[in-house]
Amino acid sequence: MNNLFDSELKVINMGLEGFAETLKERGTKVIHVRWQPPAMGDEDILSLLDKLK
Repeated sequence: MNNLFDSELKVINMGLEGFAETLKERGTKVIHVRWQPPAMGDEDILSLLDKLK
C-alpha cells in the first residue's frame, strides 16, 4: 500500500465529466467513461427493458 503513493496516478472516471476535467487540469492521467444508470433508475422502464432481454 505504501508504494501506491510513490507511483504515477492514473484514473478511470465514470459518470460526471467535471471530475475528469479537474484531474486533467492538475496533470493527472485520466480516462473519462460516459456512463449513466440504465433508464436513469426508473423502475418501470427497467422492468420493461428486462422483458426485452
